Amino acid sequence: MRVPLLLVDAAAISSGDTAWVLASTALVMLMTVGLAFFYGGLVRPKNSLNTMMMSVVALGVIGVQWVLVGYSVAFGHGSPLWGGLAWLGFKGVGVEPDAAYAATIPLQAHAMFQGMFAIITPALISGAIVERMRFRAYVVFLVLWATLVYDPLAHWVWGAGGWLQSRGALDFAGGTVVHISAGFSALVAARMLGPRKDFKRVPIVPHNVPLVLRTPTRRPRRRSSRGRRWTSSGREKPPRSAPRPGS
Repeated sequence: MRVPLLLVDAAAISSGDTAWVLASTALVMLMTVGLAFFYGGLVRPKNSLNTMMMSVVALGVIGVQWVLVGYSVAFGHGSPLWGGLAWLGFKGVGVEPDAAYAATIPLQAHAMFQGMFAIITPALISGAIVERMRFRAYVVFLVLWATLVYDPLAHWVWGAGGWLQSRGALDFAGGTVVHISAGFSALVAARMLGPRKDFKRVPIVPHNVPLVLRTPTRRPRRRSSRGRRWTSSGREKPPRSAPRPGS
């Protein structure tokens, strides 16, 4: 009689460690939603929904990419440069722990936790390209960047046998894999796309800075040095009519 896999690994898996990793996974997922609100409040009202969706869409697009190929490339036991395709489509990623990553939690829990960072990292880049890239092109960019940039870099630093890890590189908080990669990629993307069409032509003011806290605020209005008034969307308001005599 074959013993179920869950019973075989019950002694090796720690319920406390697993619960903590799953809770941390949920918290990182909420960070992506919070990032959507934060970026959405820093743009003009007409672009707020598109900007928020640039973060939220990563949950679905990169989530699927992570299961199909991303996790295998990033954390597979391959060469020092990439993890290979042995775990393609989560093949072989089960409840058995992998001592190279965490000996007390299921490998699936590790894959879920790392997947949340694969999702939020390209979403960070969206703040540098708002109002300058079509949404369809951005979705294609997400898949290509995650596959060609993030996944190999994650293997170099975090993956078993990665060439940077073997040279003593330590990255406990994602400074290299997440922030440096997203920061430099955002800088390159902004330079390649150029400034916004309305840059230095009309005021580009955020319509709700504390939107990440979901706090309603009054839309700001500005008056130029020439006495013209502008709405938060960058449109010039018509001049006020002069008061009638005796009114």
